[in-house]
Amino acid sequence: HVQLVESGGGSVQAGGSLRLSCAASGYTYSSVCMGWFRQAPGKEREAVAAICTRTDTRTDSTYYANSVKGRFTISQDSARITAYLQMVSLKPEDTAMYFCAADRKCRGVTAPWYEYDYWGQETQVTVS
Repeated sequence: HVQLVESGGGSVQAGGSLRLSCAASGYTYSSVCMGWFRQAPGKEREAVAAICTRTDTRTDSTYYANSVKGRFTISQDSARITAYLQMVSLKPEDTAMYFCAADRKCRGVTAPWYEYDYWGQETQVTVS
């Protein structure tokens, strides 16, 4: 049974930083694609960043939404158990509920949210 547990959300002032973590347990698939999504009130869920790991070459590919490029960084620990989203230079428009997700079929870093199989419980990020 796969579980994703998120942590690290909170409230910061504009220009501040936060790091979100997504710890996976029970994940036995050989390849890993994990993504971060967000949803603000009254808006659709949008992809923020994603990372896919090739287990044969142990290389990563990443995706970032244009709105966060240069400010957010997605990464995974060496065991591919925890994914992180480092967010700097936060803006009020980054305020949203953030979700992490895992795609067991690793369909690629641009896979839409509905193709992800497992989801974390969400964490609120508020930038004022």
